[in-house]
Amino acid sequence: WRFALSSHGLTADLCSLSLASRSPTAIRFPLSIDNTSISYHPPTLNEQPPRPPTSRLSPKMKLFLPSALALLASGASAFVPQYVRQQAASSALKMSDAGPAGESDRRSFVAKSGSAAAAASFAAVSGGAPAPAEAAAYQMWEKVQLPFEDTVYDIDFDSDTHGYIVGSRGALAETNDGGKTWEARSFSNLDPDEEVTYRFQVLSFKDGEGWVLGKPTLLLHTKDNGKSWERIPLSPKLPGEPSSIYALGPSKAEMTTTSGAIYVTENAGRNWKAQVKETIDATLNRISSSGVSGASYFTGSIINQVRDDDGAYLAVSSRGNFFLTWEPGQDFWIPHNRGTPRRIQNMGFVEGDIRKGLWMTLNGGKVFISPNEPDLTKDGFDFKEADIKTGG
Repeated sequence: WRFALSSHGLTADLCSLSLASRSPTAIRFPLSIDNTSISYHPPTLNEQPPRPPTSRLSPKMKLFLPSALALLASGASAFVPQYVRQQAASSALKMSDAGPAGESDRRSFVAKSGSAAAAASFAAVSGGAPAPAEAAAYQMWEKVQLPFEDTVYDIDFDSDTHGYIVGSRGALAETNDGGKTWEARSFSNLDPDEEVTYRFQVLSFKDGEGWVLGKPTLLLHTKDNGKSWERIPLSPKLPGEPSSIYALGPSKAEMTTTSGAIYVTENAGRNWKAQVKETIDATLNRISSSGVSGASYFTGSIINQVRDDDGAYLAVSSRGNFFLTWEPGQDFWIPHNRGTPRRIQNMGFVEGDIRKGLWMTLNGGKVFISPNEPDLTKDGFDFKEADIKTGG
């Protein structure tokens, strides 16, 4: 083996190993260290291992050595011929070679030794003791059994005890005890063979009235806590695909599309009224072709849309270089400069209210917060970096 430390991490090469005989003599791999590498030079069976030279280790090597040794202890045996491993195990580890039981013992020994070495090396590098098997934070969570194994996409409650879960392959489950137990449900107006072809992604309930949005495009509505459902037809001329649905009250809901269109219904989905005069794509095309200096910066598509408690929206560019906002009563989405060279990873509202400010996560583990009452008509926001403690 040859291990080299560089800015790209650890690289390893397997040295060739030739044996003059197969006598049960232990094979030893002497270690030589210099300022840049750790090398194993396997000797032949008829020569004595050379004495490892002594050299001064750099600070990086002092930290790297325990991890390299742990890696060797846990994984190197997989690359050595089987008969060499058997001989080394018989002579160096002094373990029984009595068939399958002996092989099981050796595997157990190597596994335990590798785990212990890895834990010890981590403690040496980090300067502390290995972390406990179960962190205290995980003990605050309790695993809940679901009546299906499909991927879960959304969950919503309309009371402290009653709620639904939706997922892939038409998965739907209901709880009446606050989520402790769940029972599988089905949509009476969907054929069972048809139901499994849908992926239910969005669910919203309020005061016993609920909406479910699925793919391929499907919208379902209930007025009686899910006892019965009706299928709501959607126009194929919608700009983009439906992406979210919010229950707002009796027969009222708000729906968005992937193009930034926003619609509201007040008669249980029979009619929908557009809230924005043009989609985000149309807004960005109009701005980029306006001839204003820097307008070409606002190009591309969006990757998500989030809504605050009062109906304001926030969307992030797929390239992470700008974001957009919209408030009820505005005709268009308004693009904003991110104000930092780092790429935006995600954004949201402080305490669910755009008037209390925005938060923004960036590449490199940075979190920025805007001040209260931001001016949504301005190109940029006065974001300030949050003082967070992180080891990442």
